[in-house]
Amino acid sequence: MVICSRKMSSSSRALVLIAAVLSVASCSCSHVVAAGHPDYADALAKSILFFQGQRSGRLPPDQAVKWRSNSGLSDGSAANVDLTGGYYDGGDNVKFGFPMAFTTTMLSWGIVEYGGRMQGLVHDARAAVRWAADYLLKAATRTPGVLYVGVGDPDADHRCWERPEDMDTPRTVYSVSASNPGSDVAAETAAALAAAALVFKAADPAYSKRLVTTARNLMAFAVQHPGKYSDHIGGDVGAYYASYSGYQDELLWGSAWLHWATKNSSYLDYLNSLGANDGVDMFSWDNKLAGARVLLSRRALVDRDRRLEPFRRQAEDFICSILPGSPSSTTQYTPGGMMYKSGQANLQYVTSASFLLTTFAKYMAVSNHTFSCQSVPVTAKTLRALAKKQVYICVVTSSSSCMEPCMDKRVRLHQVDYILGKNPLGMSYMVGYGARFPQKIHHRASSVPSVGAHPARIGCQEGFRDYFNAASANPNVHIGAVVGGPDQHDAFPDDRGDYDRSEPTTYTNAALVGCLAYFAGSYKN
Repeated sequence: MVICSRKMSSSSRALVLIAAVLSVASCSCSHVVAAGHPDYADALAKSILFFQGQRSGRLPPDQAVKWRSNSGLSDGSAANVDLTGGYYDGGDNVKFGFPMAFTTTMLSWGIVEYGGRMQGLVHDARAAVRWAADYLLKAATRTPGVLYVGVGDPDADHRCWERPEDMDTPRTVYSVSASNPGSDVAAETAAALAAAALVFKAADPAYSKRLVTTARNLMAFAVQHPGKYSDHIGGDVGAYYASYSGYQDELLWGSAWLHWATKNSSYLDYLNSLGANDGVDMFSWDNKLAGARVLLSRRALVDRDRRLEPFRRQAEDFICSILPGSPSSTTQYTPGGMMYKSGQANLQYVTSASFLLTTFAKYMAVSNHTFSCQSVPVTAKTLRALAKKQVYICVVTSSSSCMEPCMDKRVRLHQVDYILGKNPLGMSYMVGYGARFPQKIHHRASSVPSVGAHPARIGCQEGFRDYFNAASANPNVHIGAVVGGPDQHDAFPDDRGDYDRSEPTTYTNAALVGCLAYFAGSYKN
């Protein structure tokens, strides 16, 4: 579980972006590395497999991650409802509905945009969405007027280090209702179910219709009963996934997804009435503004719907805030080229931004669109270069001239490739991918022997004593798990106790799946 902090501010770099597709002033001294690229298809398969290791509930016969077993089979009993299933958000044993819904939305978006590039893996990707969507449907429909948004006392859980199969901490149930509103979590759950409905529209039409119906009801609830869920549900859940950004972003996000799923013009009217004009330079489980704006840009660019032009311009403002070399950039990059937004689980911001770059580039390419960050022109290839691979960038100073060799003044930038091992440490931050990857991730089920290897129960403090504090590698390799990642200096300690850098989360992987699918379809090994 990663505790969110407010976004950090950082000074923009004195760089002018000169990629193969850009020309700044009259100088053209760009270099695109022609070296090999990672095996994106292998990384994609592993990133999807990761979700099986996060499953709660009764596992199916085709479960491929064999070190996991059934868990949380009485979830919901504290409220006399069935809330089994769903995902643990990270390395703990709590089910937090807010980030689980965002995970579902991002997994679904990746399939909607890039499912055709997943080939034989699209079935597994749909299964990952359905595992979450089935749970969210239960949470939204078991009790009229109530949305269940969490199972498990997070404070008690974090005082324990035990595998989910053994957990004996309170499985407290948390919910929102008219008297305890939660517009943010309700609208995010609506977005998740609407996005999942698009995934299953052809594959399972009846299921898709059920998802849409529930999403519409949740969105109505979110609008009619305004409020931040973390202000109302108690149990200190807000200390783990507080809604720092408020709920306007989720109202925009949920309406955008329902507009796509239903084609109902009332959602478009509502979108235009929200007036969410805040500038943002990150996209996360908490703040959805950038994602909603990129999503709405699809209609503005591909369908030429001029009513959505303001959202397209806001999406471009977001991109200008993260592009190195943009005069309006507010984003820091490490010496090795990683986008750096926070000391807490930074790679979640890298994967989510990379997905938006890749997807906005898709919309730009289809519509033959370009734009500028003030004086710096941007094309679809520009965005894909930053999201995908290693690009050389010249540092242009007043004494620079086009006659000077840029090779002496270059900075390497890459995001997905950085995660997969093209970084100063030569380490993949996806477990099980490449020759070198994290061995001691902050994850209870991975770090404690499986039930198959150690049938006897392992208690809370025994787990801390014998496994959390162990110097050895985790006994269960959590294939596909992307950890929080290195610090601002590209350093990574591989320390189980350092949850900021060593804990994987579902929402970090969810955003990466779509990127990997795009690159797997574009770059064949």
